[in-house]
Amino acid sequence: MMKSAGIEENLLAILDSASDSKHTPDANDDRLAFLEAVRSACIVNENPPTSKMCEAVFQILRVGKSLELITESFRLLNELDKRFPHVYLSEKEASESSHLIVVEGGWSPFLFNLESASRERGAGCRSISGPLDSMGFLQLMQELGEVANEGNLQALEIKSLRNMLVFQYLINALEGDFLPRNRVYEETMNWTHLRESLLNLLLSTRKINYKGLMKDCLTIMCGLFDVSAGISEDLESPDNAAAKLSHNDNTASALALFELGSNACFALQKLLIMIMDLDMSRKKADMQGSTTRADGVRTPLMEIILDEITYDTDMLSPFLKVFNEPKWKLEIILQYFSKYTTRLSTRTRRSNGPTEDATTFSGVLNCFSNVTSTRSITKKISADVVQVLLAHAFQVIILAFN
Repeated sequence: MMKSAGIEENLLAILDSASDSKHTPDANDDRLAFLEAVRSACIVNENPPTSKMCEAVFQILRVGKSLELITESFRLLNELDKRFPHVYLSEKEASESSHLIVVEGGWSPFLFNLESASRERGAGCRSISGPLDSMGFLQLMQELGEVANEGNLQALEIKSLRNMLVFQYLINALEGDFLPRNRVYEETMNWTHLRESLLNLLLSTRKINYKGLMKDCLTIMCGLFDVSAGISEDLESPDNAAAKLSHNDNTASALALFELGSNACFALQKLLIMIMDLDMSRKKADMQGSTTRADGVRTPLMEIILDEITYDTDMLSPFLKVFNEPKWKLEIILQYFSKYTTRLSTRTRRSNGPTEDATTFSGVLNCFSNVTSTRSITKKISADVVQVLLAHAFQVIILAFN
């Protein structure tokens, strides 16, 4: 502890002249020197970073105004979390259950447990560069939405790149906390592990509209996918690239936006998958009576997704293009069909063999086995939508066997 404290003091001294609002070349050089010093002290020499050191790196990511600063701080934060995780599973014998280890006093980019104190101090006392509370996360999502809506290389700013990297890091942090907790829950059925997860704390807060946030996630994911696809086409086409990028002083940022846009889409997908996994575990906990009124009530994400792609058909195809996790993608498609085909599947079944309902892909195909049932389905679901759903379902199944 004394050794870490001494290292912390020496490293933080490098930033004495680099306040959040100071972005001179010398201040940026000091920030880069600090990042390199932290990497050397912690990664190379294997000294766990202190909370203040991690927060200082995170501050650089949140306020950095150069591509080098934000990418280096982003990379270092992920390296530190991978090398010194705050939540992890202990090694176990083959016959033993996993044991969850939570590092006491470990740093987190979130401040869910301190929100009440933050509100009492007032919004003006919060650091714009420190850990985020639920409202800070919501604001970040709104800014990502602006990037998705803009989709214009000419309007590219470093802030857009920074926001996408901050978001990706936050999702990595949520994942690093959630996955080991969910693994232990599946083995022990102790809901407390998941109740205390950062993901559950984020979704349970009353300060944000959960359903609205999930709808925004879907819209932003599809929007960023379109932005990335458009940039890819521009950069691959010599004529278009020359015309558009000749007026853009930051070609490197344009290339970075393409990569970061794709990575941000993947991060959003990871968030959705974690939430659906949490919903499944929550359902088990509800059935076992492990939850209480304090856990609140939340609409399962699967229902929100189905509602959005059902009533906004313009979102269906983009969503299925960008969402490529096989298990959940197929489940979403089957759930979509089951809303309209369950009774038909039962009514058209003629054999005495094992029953198949529309919650399996073979059951869905069975619903299209004759003209009458096919016509009935296409009256409720347009033929175009049916083709899109079946095409993506076959794609998932084909890839699963390759």
